[in-house]
Amino acid sequence: MVAQGEQPASLAERLDRLFKAVRPGGQREYTYEEVAGTIREQGISISHTYVWQLRKGLRDNPTKRHLEGLAQFFGVPTSYFLDDDNSGIDDQLELLVALRDSGVRSLALRASGLSPGSIKAVLGMVQHARSIEGLPPAPDEVEEPGGEQDQP
Repeated sequence: MVAQGEQPASLAERLDRLFKAVRPGGQREYTYEEVAGTIREQGISISHTYVWQLRKGLRDNPTKRHLEGLAQFFGVPTSYFLDDDNSGIDDQLELLVALRDSGVRSLALRASGLSPGSIKAVLGMVQHARSIEGLPPAPDEVEEPGGEQDQP
């Protein structure tokens, strides 16, 4: 949800977020030609220059078919480009980016299988480390036994 007084992300910002998060083999960003070429294979006429213009905000009124092609390419619903509330998708994209870091991935894999109490303790340690390094607190997403979310 967009906070009061905050502008929803523009099409260019949303497309840029997808380029940064969704990568072939998790390595480099897709090229504009790769994106346009795959979309053209779906029967949608689009150029790599137009994709670049959309990402840079030089063009901001694509057709429904262009949005559908981009959405299919990046694996998001078409509504990602249209709706103001994309918090769930944005959280997933942020997770994709974070998991590219081998240390973050290793920490997550090692925490798998721990009891809810142990996960809460590990999260407390991570929050403490974030504060030591001057980083803002990360939102707690772990559900307590019984279904209530832990509130910071």
